[in-house]
Amino acid sequence: MMEYRISREDLFMWCSVPVDRLENHPDSKVKVTIKETRKETMELAGHMMADEVKRNNAAGKPTSWVLPSGPADQFNTFINRVNTERISLKNLHIFHMDFVVDWNTRPFPFANAYESAHGRMKYRFFDLIDDELNVPVEQRVWPRLENLDEMDDKIAAMGGVDTVWAGVGYKGLVAFCECPHNPYLRVSLEEFAAMKTRVVTLNDDTIIATSERNFGGCYDKVPHQAVTIGMKSMLSAKRCVMMIPTGSWKQTVVRVAMFSEPTIEYPVTLFPKYVPENILLTDRFTATHPLSKGEIQLSAENTGGKD
Repeated sequence: MMEYRISREDLFMWCSVPVDRLENHPDSKVKVTIKETRKETMELAGHMMADEVKRNNAAGKPTSWVLPSGPADQFNTFINRVNTERISLKNLHIFHMDFVVDWNTRPFPFANAYESAHGRMKYRFFDLIDDELNVPVEQRVWPRLENLDEMDDKIAAMGGVDTVWAGVGYKGLVAFCECPHNPYLRVSLEEFAAMKTRVVTLNDDTIIATSERNFGGCYDKVPHQAVTIGMKSMLSAKRCVMMIPTGSWKQTVVRVAMFSEPTIEYPVTLFPKYVPENILLTDRFTATHPLSKGEIQLSAENTGGKD
């Protein structure tokens, strides 16, 4: 059976849907919420985080998340509500998505602002939560180079996680689960979905995008390797919340996440196949594709048609 691949015609069709038709679109595989601004979008995500913990606390149930260190805008809202409403995080289990390593495959020091996700989460998340409410240290689980099976085993023992809070890359990565670019590595959709925690070499387009976004195009500053949770553990979730308020370079992946069948080309498309509830949060600018406004004329040459 051949793996599904997105056709050019379908991609253009999805990107041409007007923004005002995206929410509640009958063909969407995810529930879409569009806010006016990135700030409002990420505040909503933060409120959803706090609401989930409060709801589970009230029911006497633990909460388990797969959590990225970025995007991080939502953390401000979440932390403020935790501290002001005295929301206990003692029953929260956090499985951190990933972290980058240096060219010797070694973790960066905590003090490195960009490179160390451990340090970033300590200083910008855990250290800002009141001690009597904070997540116990033993419930803050990172992928570990010395025991790559540990995270997957712990998630499996819990029967999966409640929510994956997913930042999504422009080609659909979640964590550092990217479409394999090596022509000599053939991976089926089922094999990709069963991917475990592992060390990865980042794709060239991820390095370029990160260098442009954070370092003015200085790609020498961008690490080329990472330790990442696999798709297997993330696809065990009851819910995936995709946070995509990142502007023009994410306008296409919003449409792909909504409409595409599962494809390794855009790993985010696997979530609707395996995860029961999928929510996409975005802002109006990111949701508004240039093709949807008629700003780009599709010629016979670039659609593959004939005059």
